[in-house]
Amino acid sequence: MQRGTLFGVGVGPGDPELLTFKAVRVLSDADVIFAASSTKNDYSTALGIARPHMKPDAQIVQLGFPMTREGGELRRAWEKNAQKVDEVLASGRNAAFLTLGDPLTYSTFGYLLRTLLDMAPDTHIETVPGITSYQAAAAKVGAPLCESGENLVVIPGVCSPEELEQALDSADNAVIMKTYRNFSAIRDTLEQLRLAEDTVLVSRLGMEGESVLMDIKDAPVKPHYFSLAIVKKNRGTIPGRDCESGNTE
Repeated sequence: MQRGTLFGVGVGPGDPELLTFKAVRVLSDADVIFAASSTKNDYSTALGIARPHMKPDAQIVQLGFPMTREGGELRRAWEKNAQKVDEVLASGRNAAFLTLGDPLTYSTFGYLLRTLLDMAPDTHIETVPGITSYQAAAAKVGAPLCESGENLVVIPGVCSPEELEQALDSADNAVIMKTYRNFSAIRDTLEQLRLAEDTVLVSRLGMEGESVLMDIKDAPVKPHYFSLAIVKKNRGTIPGRDCESGNTE
């Protein structure tokens, strides 16, 4: 029996209308939909975004991933979930693995892809790119991410203050992903570098409760899980920057 194909599908940051035509086509044809979630709950935000585009009789399989950085526990989860995917593909069915934003940008799909190929090297895998949260956030704010000779640095919120400062030092513009993880340290570092007023915090983009704060100093102590920051050293490139900062929700 010919093995099925696994599609890694980026569903964007939250708005179901931000999926590409290819993503919609793949989802409408897939026999099985894999949706990642925390092992502490069975809810998948990506599944909620993709559901309007899925065929009614598609089988939905939840894959639990622990919210930890402990290597051994993570590897066991990747191997267990890769085995589940392999069993579906071995039956000849095509499947789609849903991921928020883009499948190859800070995504669980990257780990699953490597694990699955180690397990079954002949697996046919296709990646369907998705719109990242920071691209959509820049569009929401109306802020060019980079122009002319400027660079753009994408930084994980889990990095240390020293690593964050080093990355920002070499950046013309920056995106700080997953700011909820280490927000107090991130804000302190931005204030020390006099970049707090140049930073926009976007939360729950394209979802209910969306929030845009034009000055990160106005942010709550613990922003929502789906939060990111855009740092623009050239303040004039953000429309409304000279206006009073506030929440645009």
